[in-house]
Order: sequence, then structure tokens, then C-alpha cells
Amino acid sequence: MELSQKENIIYWAKRLYQRQMSPSTSGNISIKTKNSILITASGTCANDLEKDDIVLIDFNGNLVEGNKKPSSEKIMHCEIYTKRDDIGAIIHCHCPVLCAWSVANAPMKMPILPDFAVLFDEIPIVPYYCPSTIELAQVTGEYFEDGCNAVLLQNHGIVLGAVNLKEAFYQLDLIRAYAETWFGAEILGGAKPIRKKEVEELRQLYRKK
Repeated sequence: MELSQKENIIYWAKRLYQRQMSPSTSGNISIKTKNSILITASGTCANDLEKDDIVLIDFNGNLVEGNKKPSSEKIMHCEIYTKRDDIGAIIHCHCPVLCAWSVANAPMKMPILPDFAVLFDEIPIVPYYCPSTIELAQVTGEYFEDGCNAVLLQNHGIVLGAVNLKEAFYQLDLIRAYAETWFGAEILGGAKPIRKKEVEELRQLYRKK
């Protein structure tokens, strides 16, 4: 049986929390519908979501349906969807190991794992703006307009968009694996990148699948 859109958000939100990528009541998740956006409500925990914790907003962030306040980052979601027709779902979270990169102001750009090298040239860092502000939303939207599918938010977290929540979750999990692998490699003497020629071979192989 196909999951409803709200059930789909709840399913992937719980997986996000159980992977320890969305501590406490941090983060937010959304799905783009035909004329609106389903988004988690402000102050909700990903592991405890219920259907009434997911509200409907328009592309200006106005509440359309529901009795709870939409996520405070609603404008950021709206900006990304407006800039990118191909993105159907967004996850914003405060995964600790990814927050470490954002706090260090360190973009992810060394190709150390094949899957990462295929999907991402770089995960850049959006300069710090106060969370939930129009300024943060607008600048983040510009990064997505330029072709980014994921960005780190300096001293904040990460936001990622994909065609659906399943793909968004898997890509986020891959980025987390990248972050943890890099930290481990540094302890063992330093991460060594895949060579540029081999990265291109990987991408050609991926395109043939």
C-alpha cells in the first residue's frame, strides 16, 4: 500500500532521528505538492511526528491548512522550491558530525569516496546568517539556483534537496558517511583523494547505469 504524503514524511523523519541526524526538536522536512508545500511544524521532534504535526503552506510561507505553526525555516524551503523545479523534497538537519564541518567553516570537496565523487563536486558553505531569517533563505536559494543540491550552513547545519524524500535521505546519509570517513582518515594519517582522472571514470560509469 502506497504511503500518504504525510505518512511518507513521518517515515523518513523517524529514520532521520534514529540515525542520530536530527537531535531533539531541531531540523525540518518538506515535500512539494502541486500548488503548495507540506512541512513539519515548528518545535516538533522527528521521532515523535504525527500527522497533525505536518502543515500545508503556500509558496510564500503562508499557512493553508493545519492548526500548528510551520517550521521557522519555511521561507528557506520556499526559496529552494521556487529556484528548482526538479526538487520535490527537502531535509534540513543539525546532524552533529555535519555541524562540525559547518562550525569549522570547511566545505566538503575532497573526492575520497566513489559514491560521493559521483554525486557531488563540492558541498559548499553558506555564510552565517541568523537562522530562520529571510537573508539566510535568499542566499541559500541562490546556491541551489546555481546548481547545488546540498549546502552546509555555517555554524548551523545542512540542507539538502532531491526528487523525493527517499533520495534526500540516502544522499544525506552518504554525506554523513563521507564526514565520518574523513575524520577517521585524518586520525590515521590524513585523507587521500581519488585522482581526477579516476573521478571522471566513475562518473562515466554512473551515467551508463
